[in-house]
Amino acid sequence: MKMKKLAAAAVATLMVGAPAMAELVFPSLSYRTGPFAAGGIPYADGYADYFTLLNERDGGIGGVKVSVPECETAYNTEKGVECYESTKGMGALLYNPLSTGITYQLIPKATADDIPLYTPGYGRTSAANGNVFSHVFNFPANYWNGASAAVNYVLSLNNGSLEGKKITLLHFNGAYGKEPIPTLTKLAEKHGFEFNAIPVDYPGQEQKSQWLQIRREKPDYVLFWGWGVMNQVAIQEAANIRFPMENFIGVWWSGAEHDVTPAGAAANGYKAVAFHGVGSDYPVFDDIQKYVVDSGKAAGNGTNVGTVIYNRGVYAAMLVAEAARKAQEIHGTADITSSMMRDGLEQLEITDARMKELGMEGFGPAFSVSCENHGGPGTAAISQWDASAGKWSLITEFAPSDMDVIQPLIDADSAAYAAENNIAPQCK
Repeated sequence: MKMKKLAAAAVATLMVGAPAMAELVFPSLSYRTGPFAAGGIPYADGYADYFTLLNERDGGIGGVKVSVPECETAYNTEKGVECYESTKGMGALLYNPLSTGITYQLIPKATADDIPLYTPGYGRTSAANGNVFSHVFNFPANYWNGASAAVNYVLSLNNGSLEGKKITLLHFNGAYGKEPIPTLTKLAEKHGFEFNAIPVDYPGQEQKSQWLQIRREKPDYVLFWGWGVMNQVAIQEAANIRFPMENFIGVWWSGAEHDVTPAGAAANGYKAVAFHGVGSDYPVFDDIQKYVVDSGKAAGNGTNVGTVIYNRGVYAAMLVAEAARKAQEIHGTADITSSMMRDGLEQLEITDARMKELGMEGFGPAFSVSCENHGGPGTAAISQWDASAGKWSLITEFAPSDMDVIQPLIDADSAAYAAENNIAPQCK
């Protein structure tokens, strides 16, 4: 009961203008406190600022204003569930929990409540199978796509052969960090490399023993599934043992400005998988500056605009907004319900032409969603940090992941979940 009161007290609405007769409500389960706040803050800012842009520039979505009630979870699963319970009665149309642990707990709850979850680049990977997970969407890419993208990139550096190579996964010791292990295990079997996983306990501020193990075992490449303060610690420890930064590759949650800047020049050359564009050279950010930041309506102080994680929040909000438009179109009403929102997500189509209209040309892939495929195209690129220039750049094109390995894993994991929870096929 005490936790419920705390969660309810944490809800702060980041709205533009007074509530209208109807509004589109997209609660933000944010974390601006705790060891993962460095990533949670810019994501929450980007997510809120894009919806504010739509309110200020366009009058909302389909003529209906958007509100973003924000509830602080501190990346704590129990608090996240309490935030969900305390905000769903506001007319919530969708949740973007920004936590794999919270997502796992919310899947059965949100499904029963007929409220969709959107988990771009995180959460339960097998939720890409819409035939089992009717209310979960994780387009345009998931953790198994990310693991495959990293391996494909390493393959390209080694003339297509990893026989005899060693690849180590350094990972957060929780649901998020363990997600890529099944894929990397299968990819090791396929490509003949030696795979080893080394966990890092929460919050990850102490990693000396892990890096001593890496120095002792001498892997050719280290893949990294970290988040928050553990990222900058890992990069500094890698520098301390003089591990080659160009052979250190993080997932998309381990490749932002705040991860690399504390190590200074020593972080130069560090790489990360990416599922969207980097930098602020897109017209949408000019609009955010004009309509949101300069007018004093930004969720934060405006300094995060164009940074990696802020961009990810903007990208997520854009895809949510486009799904809301699709829902309005399908059902012939601007005042949609969460059930209608689910339909909009499942029939979403993002074209290159639409991305250009949105001021985000080339920022992300063109793709469509279907009942069977809630995961999108699964494409990813590799980004690299240039310490002297102080910026990230994409050094590869967006490319497909190895679905010959990934799809059977998705099918097996989702089938097990369906059997355990007595879920009949959802797609007709």
